[in-house]
Amino acid sequence: MEPRISIITLGVQDLDASYHFYTQLGFESPNQSKDGIVFFKTSGVCLALYPLQALAEDVSPQFGVPNPGFSGITLAHNTRTKEEVDQVLALAVTAGGKLEKQAQDVFWGGYSGYFSDPDGYLWEVAYGDCWSFNQDGSLVIE
Repeated sequence: MEPRISIITLGVQDLDASYHFYTQLGFESPNQSKDGIVFFKTSGVCLALYPLQALAEDVSPQFGVPNPGFSGITLAHNTRTKEEVDQVLALAVTAGGKLEKQAQDVFWGGYSGYFSDPDGYLWEVAYGDCWSFNQDGSLVIE
């Protein structure tokens, strides 16, 4: 197996509302919905939105819709400047997200905060002066 992630799919309660939220954050999709799924282009992994019940059924007929709450997974958006962290968090709240943790200096020397999207998926927005970015905006991992 090649060590990569191609698509991250989020199961959502309201596909149109989630589509609207992510487009307000600047995510771009070639079409609003194709066969009940939305794909957003990013500078790395593709982000997809799919109805939660349909996703649970696709994984296994025995699964029901999961209970809301912390799943142990977060998504991350890394910024080029410390100021951008606050800007992105404010944009997420304006778009309908919820501020979960105000941005602050963190133990590893960076600056980060968290928001949740309309379905409760957690996003960390973080800056670290030790990070660099590829030309396409993806994080350099060495």
